Amino acid sequence: MKRRLTLIFILLFTLQFSAQKIFSADYQSQADVKVFVVKYESQADLKVYKVDYQSQDEGNDGKWFFVKYSSQADKKIYFVDYESQADLKIFFVKYQSQTGWKKKEKKQLMY
Repeated sequence: MKRRLTLIFILLFTLQFSAQKIFSADYQSQADVKVFVVKYESQADLKVYKVDYQSQDEGNDGKWFFVKYSSQADKKIYFVDYESQADLKIFFVKYQSQTGWKKKEKKQLMY
């Protein structure tokens, strides 16, 4: 029994603490979400930090790990040229601690 609880705890911990895996699609039709990078933090729906390792911090709060293949991704995004084309506006921050949602109603886009 004790061994099962330990295994369950490890699995939950592993699932909970990993960055969201993102694939940058080449074509808009391949994407789940169209993204526009804004110039100012105040314009963003989500503040994003690009992590170096998949295991860094939690998933859906703006810590993104970019994968090489679409099959590895939690979400596939496409960077659009114009703000009006975007489902989600993001701003890349310098530090992990700055990430987070500014517009909570857009949060469902990244689930």
